[in-house]
Amino acid sequence: MSLNQLLERNKAWVAEKTSEDPDFFSRFANGQAPNYLFIGCSDSRVSANVICNTGPGEMFVHRNIANLVVHTDINLLSVLQYAVEVLKVKHVIVCGHYGCGGVAAAMSDKQFGLIDNWLTSIKDVMRLHETELSFVKDEEARFKRMVELNVIEQVHNLAKTNIIQNAMRSENPPELHGLVYDIREGLLRDLKVDIIDFDRFKHIYESKMV
Repeated sequence: MSLNQLLERNKAWVAEKTSEDPDFFSRFANGQAPNYLFIGCSDSRVSANVICNTGPGEMFVHRNIANLVVHTDINLLSVLQYAVEVLKVKHVIVCGHYGCGGVAAAMSDKQFGLIDNWLTSIKDVMRLHETELSFVKDEEARFKRMVELNVIEQVHNLAKTNIIQNAMRSENPPELHGLVYDIREGLLRDLKVDIIDFDRFKHIYESKMV
């Protein structure tokens, strides 16, 4: 598909929306008030608004390879702070997906170039859960479990940030969620990540404003 074809699709979309609702675009021109921050994978098959069936203004989105929450990623942290402190989102979602190429690459012993530095964060998750993964003999099942464990650890990484810790002390703290998307079925699954369980490490990770 050429760029011109993409632009023509945009024009067709605008025409369709305005014919259905003449005020469709003007409603969103003066700001946004999304309820959700969606932290997902850059995979082209996992578009946040498409798989969640949400419209414009409903979801604030950040995407990177393998849906990671890395504490040195200023891009992610900036999005998180803006979503939580300015937009006051009610839910922060980390969404992984089965068949994730980033997780598969991290589970291999091959080099891929610059991205290897990024994939180290996933290898750290593998190290933390090496014992559990060693008992999963089926390769596909182990791959799927690793996708799930990666999501769980990224939710825990959210809880480690001072952005979320400060928000949790507010009157209306956001809820943290870990989801996984099954590309073959199109369904989202709630992993029900237990942040309370993570609290046993509170004495290590808790930080307070001075």
